[in-house]
Amino acid sequence: MSIKHYENFPVASILLPAKLRPAVEAIYAFARSADDLADEGDAEPGARLSSLAAYEHGLDLIEQRKRATSLLFDRLDRIVRDRHLSLQPLRDLLSAFKQDVVTSRYATFDLLLDYCRRSANPVGALMLQLYGAADARNLRDSDAICSALQLINFCQDVAIDWKKNRIYLPQQDMERFGVSESQLAATRVDDAWRNLMRFEVGRARALICAGAPLALRLRGRIGWELRLVVQGGLRILECIEAADYDVFRRRPQLGKSDWLRLLWRAIWMKVG
Repeated sequence: MSIKHYENFPVASILLPAKLRPAVEAIYAFARSADDLADEGDAEPGARLSSLAAYEHGLDLIEQRKRATSLLFDRLDRIVRDRHLSLQPLRDLLSAFKQDVVTSRYATFDLLLDYCRRSANPVGALMLQLYGAADARNLRDSDAICSALQLINFCQDVAIDWKKNRIYLPQQDMERFGVSESQLAATRVDDAWRNLMRFEVGRARALICAGAPLALRLRGRIGWELRLVVQGGLRILECIEAADYDVFRRRPQLGKSDWLRLLWRAIWMKVG
């Protein structure tokens, strides 16, 4: 899942085995802080890119087995070595964060999926590596789940992203359904908007369901965590639908009342 999704699905602290928590915390600290460099504050784009380049240099030092220059990278270095983690997912995350600095629109769904491949999928790949389950089939399904969660987040956060001058709805789709940027600015919910969002929600649902068999295939805590994550994503899509696709007035998100529902669904989860 995307780094941003940890706030949506805070189950890792409960279900994560104690022996893996330091590794996940080190990865999260790296990704969260790098994401903040790209997203938070009022720094100019050039300064943001320079800061992210420094993070790339930190990964280079790990790869070259040279001494880390900060506590954050020292912790990450130890985790990478102890757990035999690949650095490529971390590099992919930085690539996506750099893209956030310079790219605010996506012409096609394929371009958006390529962004998801680097902004969301690496987190799932790293978790599978930590659990020793990173085979081709698992990675394929993990990618589907993680990309879907990112797309769900885009549907949730249309209004938030607009305030940052970003649109993560493919321009091709907006044109197809007759939705303009001025409509986003006016927060106008009409039939054109509902048809666009219905399409995006349906596509995200199909993608997360395509990867869902992974949650049943993985045994132990990771399987249960993934069941909850999948059900959480599906529940947010339901909330968007229940709001009649008006994500401007109130951001659809999980509440306390949803967790028993998610647990029940996770227990009885089936695929197909």
